[in-house]
Parts: sequence; structure tokens; C-alpha cells
Amino acid sequence: MAEAIFHDMIKKEGLEHRIDIDSAGTGHWYIGKAPHRGTLELLKNKGISGENLKARQLERRDLEEYDYIIAMDQSNRQDIEKLARAADKKPECLLLLELIQTYTTDVPDPYYSGNFEEVFDLLQEGCASLLEHIKKKHKNQLEGM
Repeated sequence: MAEAIFHDMIKKEGLEHRIDIDSAGTGHWYIGKAPHRGTLELLKNKGISGENLKARQLERRDLEEYDYIIAMDQSNRQDIEKLARAADKKPECLLLLELIQTYTTDVPDPYYSGNFEEVFDLLQEGCASLLEHIKKKHKNQLEGM
């Protein structure tokens, strides 16, 4: 869901050719599968495309290719940091909700709670803050876009 939300945001900002995004999990459980139907329905209702989203597992090459790796919870962050020890390049690893003032730093998994709307709202706020963080940090590279 976060990938779709963030992609929608950068497209609206005209930055889709300047910011490359992808999503990957730290586990292998759902590799190749589409998001939960509740996620896809919510995205559709919000006017955000969920097409072509498929689960894949984070790989070492992702750490070397991307400037940022965004974790949804502490457990994911620990798995990412463990994988990063073997990577040649160390991207900035953030918890998405660290960027906003919220009651938690962990994004709840709507697969278990069924609360897709709450998760959407958290992700939307977190993604907006992430975009501002990136725009400030890379102002010179993004100017004129």
C-alpha cells in the first residue's frame, strides 16, 4: 500500500522520473502475490492505482541501488540492518512513522487487524513526510522539476 501511495504522490509532484521507488518485504511468505484485496479495494476507492503490485523479498542489491530503505516496523528495520552489514553501500534506513508525530513507530499490518483505512491514513501522512524529507535533502538535484 505504501508503494502505491508514494508513487501517486511523486507523480502528482511531477517527480516520477526523478524518484525511483519499489517495495520489498523482509520475509518470503508472499513472494509473487498481489496485495490483500482489502488494500486493492481501498486504493481503488481513493483513486490510486494498485496495478502491477507484487510482493518480492528485499535483496542485498536493493541496499546498493537505493538511497533510502523505509521500514514499516522495528522488526523489518532489524532485518534490513542485518542484511546491510554485507552490502557495499549503506542506504539511509528509516522507519516511515519516525517522520511524523504519532503514537507508534510501527505501521500496523491491516492483514491481521482489517483496519485498512487507519493504515492508509498513517501511510499517507508518513509518505508525505518522507517526500518532504527527500525534497529537502536532495533540493539541488530536484530543482526545476
